[in-house]
Amino acid sequence: MALLTAAQQALSNASVTDFVIVEYLPDIGGRVSHTTFGRKRDGTPYVVELGANWVQGLGTPPGPENPIWSLAKKYNLANTYSDFDSIATFNETGAVDFTYLLGDFEDAYSTLEQDAGYILTQNLQDRSARAGLSLAGWKPGKDSAAQAVEWWEVDFEYAAPPVCVMIGLLTFYQWSDENNFVFDERGFNTFIKGEAATFLKEQDPRLLLDTIVTNISYDDFGVTVKNQDGSCVQADYAVCTFSLSTLTHLQLLRLILPHRVGVLQSDAITFKPDLPSWKKTGIETFYMGTYTKIFLQFPPDQVFWNTSYQFSLYADPNERGYYPVFQSLDGEGFLPGSGIIFVTVVQAQSYVVEAQDDQKTKDQVLAVLRNMFGPENVPEPIAFMYPRWSLEPWAYGSYSNWPPGTTLEMHQNLRAKVGRLYFAGEATSAQYFGFLHGAWYEGQAVGEKIADLIKKTNQTEEVHYETLHGTTSEDEYNAANGFVLETTFLTYGFE
Repeated sequence: MALLTAAQQALSNASVTDFVIVEYLPDIGGRVSHTTFGRKRDGTPYVVELGANWVQGLGTPPGPENPIWSLAKKYNLANTYSDFDSIATFNETGAVDFTYLLGDFEDAYSTLEQDAGYILTQNLQDRSARAGLSLAGWKPGKDSAAQAVEWWEVDFEYAAPPVCVMIGLLTFYQWSDENNFVFDERGFNTFIKGEAATFLKEQDPRLLLDTIVTNISYDDFGVTVKNQDGSCVQADYAVCTFSLSTLTHLQLLRLILPHRVGVLQSDAITFKPDLPSWKKTGIETFYMGTYTKIFLQFPPDQVFWNTSYQFSLYADPNERGYYPVFQSLDGEGFLPGSGIIFVTVVQAQSYVVEAQDDQKTKDQVLAVLRNMFGPENVPEPIAFMYPRWSLEPWAYGSYSNWPPGTTLEMHQNLRAKVGRLYFAGEATSAQYFGFLHGAWYEGQAVGEKIADLIKKTNQTEEVHYETLHGTTSEDEYNAANGFVLETTFLTYGFE
């Protein structure tokens, strides 16, 4: 995503044509990835999304609109509003109504949000979502139903438990609280390919697919990238859009390099000279969450769940986050008659299921479903599949998270360039980290910077911090650090 907007802003809009895009995968799109799954009645497969699946926060007229929502509409992507109130609750004995706990959590969360605003504006010491919720009276303890509700409200969004989460407020306050689930047969990445087609020709030699970067040399005069196949690319400027855990997926501007924080942390790529200590610390401070969707298709005439509910929440008696949220695609507005349901696990549970074989995972999921709906009602699935994001060498996870207590200056060190090597992606977005639109905005920002350098206009120096302090002062919430405080609490009419 950052690759796309960087290329549009720095290349197309500045009329620059001498560029190269180096892409690890055989196609563009990165973590916006889909695959075929199961079968329709006519024998053709369905399409399901392995990675990004939602447009999160749409927009409230007359305020601004989420750019991903604008692109989803432009390319007419099939999508449906996710109604998070459409939820049934279960434990190991079957259907049990503990939805009243959702209201209790929301009350505590409202208090946490107010406290987060005070912490931000008054330069107070940060605290985790766990501490904030506890201070607001939400203490699930060993109550499995309360633990399931908390997982639904926190882990399901951040791919991490509350003790590891610093709550972000901007996405849903600035646009709206609507989340639209994309299930287009062309794939969610249709809009990425469509936008890329505006500046890349078919079979464009400037797009190097299936190319693995192994080394990046950088200085104040240019960037040289060496690839696994022995090829080498030199450029005036480069944008690295690797994942945080991988830092691998490069694009050169006049070389653009696709980064993900997971790739950066994995040492999959070497840098010459070695990255400075402030940069390494910035990379290692943040972490990648893993979000794993496990898909099952059952015979369409043997669907055993109530398809009028979008979600089913399971409270396991022994383990928090054990196959907790099932989402039906066999329902109105989605894929009726498909017999498809999927369950989501995150982080520690993701690591477990992604390390074990499909059969063991399938047996565990079916055992949970048979607890929920009765063993006599749950047949064997006719299709079963899930991705293994934590094991992908070009990703090593799903999306980034910002640990509690981490300052804006530390994040800016993750974001800041070294020499003529720039960095962009959802992880480098101070305001929208973890979101697809965060990658869009960061790509736009770095693309504009490089376009200005190429055109020799509006040149501004990027900042980084050799010395870091324990908190962030109000005057440091500024454009140079990627976070404009004045826009933080604007709701544009959305309440």
